[in-house]
Amino acid sequence: MIVLRKWQADCLDKAKAHYQCHRDYFVQATPGSGKTRLAAELAKWLLEEQLIDFVICFAPTREVVAGMQRTFSAVLDQRFGNVIASAGAAYTYQSMEYQQEEFWDIFKKFRVLAIFDEIHHCAGHDPLLSNTWGQQIIRNIQDQATYTLGLSGTPWRSDDLPIALARYSDPEGQLICDYRYDLQSAVNEGVCRAPRITLIDNPLIRLVEEKENTESVRGFSCFSQLLSESPVSYEDLLRHVRIPANVTGHSGDRDRFAH
Repeated sequence: MIVLRKWQADCLDKAKAHYQCHRDYFVQATPGSGKTRLAAELAKWLLEEQLIDFVICFAPTREVVAGMQRTFSAVLDQRFGNVIASAGAAYTYQSMEYQQEEFWDIFKKFRVLAIFDEIHHCAGHDPLLSNTWGQQIIRNIQDQATYTLGLSGTPWRSDDLPIALARYSDPEGQLICDYRYDLQSAVNEGVCRAPRITLIDNPLIRLVEEKENTESVRGFSCFSQLLSESPVSYEDLLRHVRIPANVTGHSGDRDRFAH
């Protein structure tokens, strides 16, 4: 028998109490800390208490889906991979838009725990301001699942859209996590190793400057040159890692990274 980590056991106890009054539970836990095992243990408890009939999981990649299937099958001691013949199944987010109506009927006809790994990939509280995966959650799961479990190691989005099923404080707009296990705690408890950050330079940097109806391109041989000879700040590099991204120059004109 595998003993749960301290944070997993604590989170599990809080989730059990939370589900007595609420249906949605959001966990932020640092990558590599054991979120999948926590989810499987919570699903096992709900099944043993006869509070749910099935467990349906979604994840960003097929590799993560395969890992979830192995973990859930081991923890539940049941087949996990075929909804009809087992306790549940795991799917990629991409598969959502290709599911038949019969699949979504499961959430209407049975008591289902819906688990979302790295749920920050799913954006939106409003169907008009959501990405494709968020729209599927809003349309087919949000008001149908008996319970939901949102998991994320990095619960934020670069486009500032709200995360599906998440709650935010008013008026600050801060994400409300039902349980939080941060990297510092994981390092202190020996769950994760301290990260090593390596700076990699780029000799082929281009900055596209748009002024009125004209556009000019400036080249830089390294980040230090970019920072010293352009309006781009170090904060801009940190906040706009995914290029292209917009920054504002000193003159008020708009600059943007091309590469």
